[in-house]
Amino acid sequence: MRKAVNPAFDPDLLSRIEDAGLNASAPTQQRWVDGWLLRFSPGKAKRARCVNAVAPGRLSVSQKLATCAEVYAEVQLPLLVRITPFSKPDDLDGQLATLGMPRIDDTRVMVCQSLDRITASPLLAGHRIERLAHEPFAQLVGHLRGSPLAHRQAHAQRLALSPVPFQGFVVKGDDGVAVACGQIARESELVGVYDVFTASDQRGLGLARALCAQMLLFAREQGARAGYLQVDRDNAAARHVYHGMGFVDAYAYHYRGAPTPLL
Repeated sequence: MRKAVNPAFDPDLLSRIEDAGLNASAPTQQRWVDGWLLRFSPGKAKRARCVNAVAPGRLSVSQKLATCAEVYAEVQLPLLVRITPFSKPDDLDGQLATLGMPRIDDTRVMVCQSLDRITASPLLAGHRIERLAHEPFAQLVGHLRGSPLAHRQAHAQRLALSPVPFQGFVVKGDDGVAVACGQIARESELVGVYDVFTASDQRGLGLARALCAQMLLFAREQGARAGYLQVDRDNAAARHVYHGMGFVDAYAYHYRGAPTPLL
């Protein structure tokens, strides 16, 4: 079944946001297979190591899956296909389900159509927000997540070589210790919010909201007019923060993982 989009949004805007998200997550490790964009970064982000079915192509789904399976086996990564309202062919999700590929990671793309509604949010006394370069940002967010070194290195490489420039930010306490981080990627008047993470012992203090507000205000000063982000459907705490800032569910996506014979 084709995934739906929120009818309150202009479909052209959502299509552009989907393109912006693809651009912002582009790794150097990618290739095309008959209209499908294969990405195989060794990092944590599934967006950078999955199949994006951008165009229908001429080959059958089963033929393309066979080729994709070979590619991902060569790089020792699992085969994942990302399913969005824009995936081709239109019945791709149903075809993959019939092949026994399980559905995982239900994700929401949330959109704030006007950054004019964003206002500064107070930060805890003694805390400050600073800019952070790509390498230290990748190391910091990887440390907070508990990611292995290989994931951190792949993340740093992707940020450094991204076709869309990223700006990293960090929240530090009065002792200078980093307690939260996030980054933005601006493409023309669209800005994406990525990798917002708060240390486990610092959650519930409003750090993420204050950080996101400042990042979006910074992007607005640079010319951004609308914002987007991607968040797990079940991450109620984060979704509550984003809803409070004016972000609304625009569309959903998920992945289909390869059945055992294809791994």
